[in-house]
Amino acid sequence: MASTSDIRKGLCIRYKNDIYKITEFLHVKPGKGPAFVRTKLKSVTTGKVIDNTFSAGHKIEDVRVETHKFQYLYNDDAFYHFMNTDDYTQIRLTREALDTPELMKEGEVVTVLINTENNAPLSVEMPAHVVLEVTQTEPGVKGNTATNATKPATVETGAEINVPLFINEGDKIRISTEDGQYQERMKE
Repeated sequence: MASTSDIRKGLCIRYKNDIYKITEFLHVKPGKGPAFVRTKLKSVTTGKVIDNTFSAGHKIEDVRVETHKFQYLYNDDAFYHFMNTDDYTQIRLTREALDTPELMKEGEVVTVLINTENNAPLSVEMPAHVVLEVTQTEPGVKGNTATNATKPATVETGAEINVPLFINEGDKIRISTEDGQYQERMKE
């Protein structure tokens, strides 16, 4: 058993007969009244995100997890397939277990959280950022750079991202996996 002081991003807890992963949290200590923790929980089975508030000192049931490195192989209509980089065993996960599947390219190494009770994979943690190639975008208009103007661009995985006007097709860009935002253009 853990308490609200143990809450951190990525912690898996058992709540309302399901397993949830904490995606955001905020400890709040108002001037009047007791302290509490405001959280955003994502179900690892359905992908549903809920907001919940725990009072300070509330006991929560944490789920013991192990992390393993897996390589993303491919996806078919129903599942995303991964291979363990240590023993080459393969697992498959539904789209709900992934945070940003549209930013994952084949061969990407990710961290998979595995429940130690039944060895079931719970969720996938992407690296903090990925580097992808722009496959399609409109050319930028010269002289339209006085503001932070952006344009849509499609990257090699098929995801659409807003990028600055100077980005062209064939450029490699760094994208944050947390919010799916453009970070920078990579030098060759």
